[in-house]
Amino acid sequence: MLKIKNLLVKVENKEILKGINLEIGKGEVMALMGPNGSGKSSLANTLIGNPIYEVTEGEIFFEGNNLLEMKPEERARLGIMMAFQYPTSIPGVTIREMLLAVLRAKGLTVSALDLKKQIAEEAEKLKVDPTLLNRNLNEGFSGGEKKKMEILQMRVLKPKLLVLDEVDSGLDIDALSLIAENVSEMVKEIKMSVLVITHYQRLLKYLVPDKVIVLKNGEVVDRGSKEVVDNLEKEGYKIYE
Repeated sequence: MLKIKNLLVKVENKEILKGINLEIGKGEVMALMGPNGSGKSSLANTLIGNPIYEVTEGEIFFEGNNLLEMKPEERARLGIMMAFQYPTSIPGVTIREMLLAVLRAKGLTVSALDLKKQIAEEAEKLKVDPTLLNRNLNEGFSGGEKKKMEILQMRVLKPKLLVLDEVDSGLDIDALSLIAENVSEMVKEIKMSVLVITHYQRLLKYLVPDKVIVLKNGEVVDRGSKEVVDNLEKEGYKIYE
């Protein structure tokens, strides 16, 4: 589904990613790990088309589509969604209004009433306070509430590829397991692919990866499956020094 080949990326003339290669198949969960500053979030932002990240070499293909020739909104219409580490607030827009606009932008015929019911049902599953559905999106929300709203959007939009950018930061164990459970459910239900970015192991106890890649200083220093996570839990990132 996703293929990244020899990707080099600069930000303000500083080389951030130095020849990244990875592939994610349909319904696969890949964990992208590494210490702070290793390039994990830079890869995610490059994937969704953040313009400050300049691709100087390499390829990114999604279902045969060359993403480097596409705008961020075009990539989103293909079915790529990113759940942000620090979700932004949107004054004057509720979650219902935002999701209705997104679904209609994708060319879908959507009843506002049916969508309202669906959002209420998904919010209940995620233990989201129903009063938040009437407030401006993420405005004054706690970190955990923002992360749950990102997953609520995932459940409604049903992306083909979900990028989770350190969704575990600031979450307690209950919220973490709830979010991981919902993501795992979507993987099973619709064969959604997931790129989960984290430098901790605790999330991957609940959302078990099929593949693991470790970045350090913008380069891949290890790859494998769950045993890579187990080794990191025992040894830490010092094993790559």
